[in-house]
Amino acid sequence: MGDLFIWILSFFILIALIVLLVYQLMCLADLEFDYINPYDSSSRINSVVLPEFVVQGILCLFYLLTGHWIMALISAPYLYYDVRLYTQRQHLVDVTEIFNLLHREKKRRLFKLAYLVVLLFFDIFWMIWSAIEDDDD
Repeated sequence: MGDLFIWILSFFILIALIVLLVYQLMCLADLEFDYINPYDSSSRINSVVLPEFVVQGILCLFYLLTGHWIMALISAPYLYYDVRLYTQRQHLVDVTEIFNLLHREKKRRLFKLAYLVVLLFFDIFWMIWSAIEDDDD
């Protein structure tokens, strides 16, 4: 039963990450369609970038501490990418360059979203697997 609880908890963590990315994509889309000014858009995106990085680090650490090595290895490239962005100081959106980098920022977040959806499918698979396994015992 404990394994099922672990998968359910990681499911909600992944949903939180997806919500943060969708929020960032919505801010970029609003900027693209000129519903919001560049300063507001960049400040809204920048306010959720570090929480996204922290939650992803917690998720990877959670997989490591619970002994789910495969999921930790699958989520490690995403964490490495976030750490690399942070150390190179490319994680924040610059208000003066946001229009020039709009398509690149959207592609970056769409790639992250696709990666998280794949992780979510793996999580749902393992959640169902552990529920069936617990039901057999």
